[in-house]
Amino acid sequence: MSNGGGRTFFGHPWGLATLFSTEMWERFSWYGLRAILATFMAASPAHQGLGLSQETAQAVVGVYGALIYLVALPGGWVADRILGARRSVFWGGFVIMLGHISMAIPVTTPFFVWLGLLLIITGTGLLKPNISVMVGRLYPEGDDGRRDSGFSLFYLGINLGAFFAPIVVGWLAAGDRWHLGFGAAAVGMALGLVQYVWGGKSLRGVGERPGLRLTRRERRRFTGIALGAVALVAVALGVWAATGTLTVDRLTVVITVLILIVPIVYFAYILLGSHNLTEDERIRMKAYIWLFVAAAVFWMIYDLAPSKLLFFAADHTDLSLFGLPIQAATTQSFNPLFIMIFVPVFAALWLKLGTRVSTPQKFAFALVMVGLSFVVMALAAALAGTGRVSVWWLVLVYLVQVFGELSLSPVGLSVTTKLAPEAFKGQMLGVWFIATSVGDAVGGQTGRLGRVLSDPAYYLVLAAMAIVAGAALFMFAKKLRVMMAEHHDPAMR
Repeated sequence: MSNGGGRTFFGHPWGLATLFSTEMWERFSWYGLRAILATFMAASPAHQGLGLSQETAQAVVGVYGALIYLVALPGGWVADRILGARRSVFWGGFVIMLGHISMAIPVTTPFFVWLGLLLIITGTGLLKPNISVMVGRLYPEGDDGRRDSGFSLFYLGINLGAFFAPIVVGWLAAGDRWHLGFGAAAVGMALGLVQYVWGGKSLRGVGERPGLRLTRRERRRFTGIALGAVALVAVALGVWAATGTLTVDRLTVVITVLILIVPIVYFAYILLGSHNLTEDERIRMKAYIWLFVAAAVFWMIYDLAPSKLLFFAADHTDLSLFGLPIQAATTQSFNPLFIMIFVPVFAALWLKLGTRVSTPQKFAFALVMVGLSFVVMALAAALAGTGRVSVWWLVLVYLVQVFGELSLSPVGLSVTTKLAPEAFKGQMLGVWFIATSVGDAVGGQTGRLGRVLSDPAYYLVLAAMAIVAGAALFMFAKKLRVMMAEHHDPAMR
């Protein structure tokens, strides 16, 4: 029973236990940091923080989250062409751990904070897309049922890490002990790495080699381009800094604009080039763009949890549940808790509804839900005024948001693979993550609305955007369904 071939993990290959634990601890480190990052940045130097405005902290957290999703594209390419998935996951986790250690160094200079965030972004790009690939490769071709079940267990690991991290890290970071919280995230990633190396034999060679290794000439070319790009960015930042106009706030705006350009260029490249696309593929791609925009609007609001909603928890709620005191960071655990509770409910619901509910309708429902969650936030903000309201308002907000997420997130990857042109099958999954990247970046910038809007008005403006977008998607759902060629004749099934 000791070898990788004999032991099982809830009826799955034992390698799943290794990847489950690695991902759980990696997510513990990610969500632990995320739960205190915005409040740390906005805390004054007297409270061991960076002293940024809440508006700038929100923009930084938005750009940070956006870059995490954006680097999944090059991270997948590095694994396919240079390192292989297995080594990419190890080195990604190692770099993430170094990033958290950098942030845990108890010095007043912000240098180690920015270095830490840069390392975490780089490491996550290597680890996140490739550990999921390895889960899929544990199963033989045609074993789709067990593979789907294996991924369900894997996602349970993600949400377990996401649930416990804000509670543990938030408690450790209380009383301005921010670096202790960052240190806990580093320990979490270290435990994940130990588990990964310890259970390496159970992976039975999965992800050992790159899918299509670069030739020596291609590697030299890649190294030259990568070093050139890094040098170019360094010089540009150096010149900008020399002008005396470089600020964290302005840098987030520039990065947001660059992130917005990425999908525009990519979709233009797909639709305007030939690539031997059929007319049906072009029509499906045009339908996908609408779903992409809908997803970006959804994530723009949904991913304000670790910034805008975290500040609201800290400044305007009575932080106690069932009479027990909690930290503001603990409110970040509500979301993964609800996901774990409702995933089986929604899985059964979609199975029961079958083809009667189309993908555009699911996306529209998600937008309306996330919009309604911010109507609730507007009410809570109005009632709080300059005082505080019950933290149960945030519980309700996260509950409504999870109904939206479970209507959009699980079907997003599925519809992406269905609508992808043959020439772009492998790349399109990365494009789906760019929607989250765009939403996070733009959401981070919405904090600027606080200069001209009260908090209740801010939440209502974003709520209106989502609800109007959802209503429009409902109106055009039938047309989009035809463009997507999605079950357009249910009677035939």
